Amino acid sequence: MKWDKPLTEAILLKRYKRFLADVKLGDDTFTAHVPNTGSMTSCWEPNWKCAISKSDNPARKMAHTLELTHNGETWIGVNTANANKLAHSWLKNGLISELTGYSVIQPEKKIGESRIDFYLEGHPTLPSCYVEVKNVTLKLDGMAQFPDAVSERGQKHLKELMQLKKEGHRAAMLYVVQREDVTQMRPAHSIDKVYGELLAQAHAVGVEILVYQCKMGTSEIGFGKSLPFLLR
Repeated sequence: MKWDKPLTEAILLKRYKRFLADVKLGDDTFTAHVPNTGSMTSCWEPNWKCAISKSDNPARKMAHTLELTHNGETWIGVNTANANKLAHSWLKNGLISELTGYSVIQPEKKIGESRIDFYLEGHPTLPSCYVEVKNVTLKLDGMAQFPDAVSERGQKHLKELMQLKKEGHRAAMLYVVQREDVTQMRPAHSIDKVYGELLAQAHAVGVEILVYQCKMGTSEIGFGKSLPFLLR
């Protein structure tokens, strides 16, 4: 995924009120939008390098958006909306080997009162597949973990995927890891024990767990590689 416009490197001073960050660029200091509802644990500290985008929309209250942070080892993608953009591109280009062969890729498939991120159909031999995407940025105990805060929404999605699997569909959790200083992933039991338990239940009934790592950069976020997943 190439950025719409080149990103600008700056210094992240602080993140606060969830959606705000003070950023220093040269001699100027201003507030940027933070498109991330999570805790962003392990994703920022004062005076870390960061990368920001700028919108030309005059109606926006804040022109700049915090896109990446850098911990000295890797860029970290803190814009959670990019995970779905990346997943869509990877699905269309057949980069996720487990999910190739489908002729239809439909984003935001409605099921009941909810929506699943992607619906795939038209495979010559496999049933239709529902795919839920999660952005992963948390690093704990040397590995990627999810979620970084208690996620009732994430718990609900796992229950929905289990039900879809029982109805005869394929169902998959796709974790998009937007940092390069980790080599495996597991659920964050210390943060959301219920999510970890539900993920184990989902895996037991056949929900597929797919973890793919990005190649992070200020010119583009590229497709990286599959990472191993631990349930415990």
